[in-house]
Amino acid sequence: MFTGIIQSIGSITELQPKGGDIALVVNTGKLVMCDVELGDSIAVNGVCLTAIALSDQSFTADVSIETLSLTSLGGLSKGSRVNLEKALTLQTRLGGHMVSGHVDGLGTVESRHNDGRSERFVINAPSDIAKYIAEKGSITIDGVSLTVNKINLSSASFEINIVPHTLKETIMDSYQAGTKVNLEVDLIARYLERLLQGEALAGSEIAANNITESFLAENGFTK
Repeated sequence: MFTGIIQSIGSITELQPKGGDIALVVNTGKLVMCDVELGDSIAVNGVCLTAIALSDQSFTADVSIETLSLTSLGGLSKGSRVNLEKALTLQTRLGGHMVSGHVDGLGTVESRHNDGRSERFVINAPSDIAKYIAEKGSITIDGVSLTVNKINLSSASFEINIVPHTLKETIMDSYQAGTKVNLEVDLIARYLERLLQGEALAGSEIAANNITESFLAENGFTK
C-alpha cells in the first residue's frame, strides 16, 4: 500500500528485455534507500513493482507483459523521469489516501492551462472507470494522490488543479496534451460496488430459494 505522496523523481537507466517482458533499472534520485530490502514494493508512476536488485541509488524490478500493456510503463525509455514512492509502514503519515499501486486504466491529458499560480489539467478517463470518479473525491494519477475538482458529465473527463509544489516534486510539469497517465480510482468506490453486487446476488439467491411448488401453483404456473 502507498499514500500517493511522491518521495522522489527517479529516472530509467536501463530497460533489459527478458523473454517478452522487461526488467527496469531505476535511478532513485533523492529517495532514501537504506531501509529498502529485496522484495520490497516501490511504486513507479503509480505501479507497484517489486525490487529484485538494489544499490545505493537504484533498484531493478521485473515488469510483466500484462503490466506493460495496461500501464504507461510500456512507453518508458532510457532517461524517462518517473514518480517514486516506497510502500507505507505503520509509522507512515497518511498524507494522501490509500493507494494500492494497481492501475485501473490509462488516461489521456486533454489540455492544461494556467489557473492563478497553479495548472488546471483536463484528463480523459476510460469509460469503464469513469463511474468511480467523483467530484471532490480522490484519484491517483501516475502515483500522485489528487482531489478531483470537476467531472464532465457529458464525457469521461475530469479536471484537477495542481499547485506549484506538486508540479515541482512530480513529473506532472512535463504533461502535455496527449500524455498517457496511469489512473487508480479510490479503493472505497471499488469495494462499495462489490458490496452492492454481493447484496444483489444474495437477494436473488434468497428469492430463488423461496420459489416452492405451492408458490408456483398459486401463481398459475402449475396445475
